[in-house]
Amino acid sequence: MDMGKILLVALSLALLLGLAKSFDFQEEDLASEERLWDLYERWRSHHTVSQDLQEKHKRFNVFKENVKHVHKVNNMNKPYKLKLNKFADMTNHEFASSYAGSKVSHYRMFRGSRRGTGSFMHEKTDNLPSSVDWRKQGAVTGVKDQGKCGNCWAFSSVVAVEGINKIKTNELVSLSEQELVDCDTEDQGCDGGFMENAFEFIKQTGGLTAEKNYPYQALGGSCDSSKMNSPLVQIDGHESVPENDENALMKAVANQPVSVAIDAGGKDFQFYSEGVFNGDCGTELNHGVAIVGYGATQDGTNYWIVKNSWGPEWGEKGYFRVQRGVDAEEGLCGIAMEASYPIKTSSTNTKRTSFNDEL
Repeated sequence: MDMGKILLVALSLALLLGLAKSFDFQEEDLASEERLWDLYERWRSHHTVSQDLQEKHKRFNVFKENVKHVHKVNNMNKPYKLKLNKFADMTNHEFASSYAGSKVSHYRMFRGSRRGTGSFMHEKTDNLPSSVDWRKQGAVTGVKDQGKCGNCWAFSSVVAVEGINKIKTNELVSLSEQELVDCDTEDQGCDGGFMENAFEFIKQTGGLTAEKNYPYQALGGSCDSSKMNSPLVQIDGHESVPENDENALMKAVANQPVSVAIDAGGKDFQFYSEGVFNGDCGTELNHGVAIVGYGATQDGTNYWIVKNSWGPEWGEKGYFRVQRGVDAEEGLCGIAMEASYPIKTSSTNTKRTSFNDEL
């Protein structure tokens, strides 16, 4: 390759990396309808959005209101910032329906008692470290993207299973959310589900297979039993963290990544970019995520480190920090209301040819 071509490739990569890093706008971009339209066109190019003219004008009106919201919040001196991400042309209702629709509150209402062992194995954990980050321990796989499939419950569960498997076996394996979506009949695939059900499924069927064996499709399908019959990672059960107790949640997270549910349907959450989130949110649990650590800022604000499933462009490279230790006993956005984690006692995984042998 000659020097000219090398420089061209290098320039192209630099431009791509620059685009991937952020999509920013300035005060003058809001000065007129024309400037806003130019901003919208740049956003569409950045996210490779293709639309017909009628849909384009409809989406521009949504985009315009979202730009104003992002600009307003970012000028309010909050400890977090927003940005125009891939959700910028979606109404908040559309966003919540597609990306915060796991219906965890629905499952809570109809399940009766919690389905774990009834015990809390981390209760006697004391001398808690001031900060924990399971990513630094190599116990967290890369950020994944659920797409427009309401199966965050599967991603949340998989983070916790991947984590405890790494802690016990020293092997980090990316596991299959698609197997849960297709094969776990206690849950509803892309129409919502519950992390405790997923843990029970993994235990009862003898384990979960690798993502590379049963890759993610972002939609529900029929269960592929041939792939399901190649379980790679097993668990022995699961436990629930005592409800509405952030101190108990800290004890659990100090020992392993933990699946939790939150209310993620708010507009600030839709456009979250960085910082410690302390915005308005309720306790209508509608999104499954996983806590992979905790810490505090230099000014003393305590936070949880949470892995999301909306891709690495959202938030802090796919993660977000949410304020920890708020006055509400259920935690901010209900984060302490529905926490659970898998139990794994063995330092190895047994190779099985069929989960039927375990039933």
